[in-house]
Amino acid sequence: MQMDSFPEEYRALVIGASGGIGAALVEALRADTRCASVTALGRSTEPPLDLTDPVSIEQAAAAVAGHGPFHLIINAAGVLHNDEFMPEKRLADISQAQLLATFQINTFGPALLLRHFSGLLDRQRGVLAMLSAKVGSIGDNRLGGWYSYRASKAALNMLIKTASIEIKRSQPNAVLLALHPGTVNSKLSQPFRGAEIGRAANDAAADLLRVIDGLGPDASGGFYAYSGEGLPW
Repeated sequence: MQMDSFPEEYRALVIGASGGIGAALVEALRADTRCASVTALGRSTEPPLDLTDPVSIEQAAAAVAGHGPFHLIINAAGVLHNDEFMPEKRLADISQAQLLATFQINTFGPALLLRHFSGLLDRQRGVLAMLSAKVGSIGDNRLGGWYSYRASKAALNMLIKTASIEIKRSQPNAVLLALHPGTVNSKLSQPFRGAEIGRAANDAAADLLRVIDGLGPDASGGFYAYSGEGLPW
């Protein structure tokens, strides 16, 4: 995958680089001969970036600023379930602890990424993309359930849309995107037949990069599927 819309020797940064899609994005970007550098951040990197720790987010942004400005920043981190909880099937399953844990990683942490990393974008061609989810679409919600995850991704979409309006005033070439990667064979999707129905992470990464490569400033603030299709809010 060659990112032709970016300048020769463009610089990329991937947050959540240890996850299935994050690692595949790092691999794909490093394989692009036009990409000069790929900075990978996550909880186990140096500097570490933990979406539940606001100080680590601010410190990581300051630590990597010298490697920028970045032409592409992607946040691939997210949570659907963990050892303590699974997606809620009904209202009776909702708990404050699960809501807080889900929003911390899917919404609150990314909000701080917008705050601290958007200023690191290159002013001529700068894209900041975050992995959202089609189930975060209010208009497309036909099945119900998954309260915390759906709501956290819907809120993330609003943050991206709102930030795109503000950032356009000072960085008119900036592109902020919410992207749906589809069902991918990863740890996130394993309890939901991910290995059976999901695509390989490398395929998902290639699709996402292809969508990013084809979108300019007019698309900023939008919500797109891996196919390039615009999704309803």
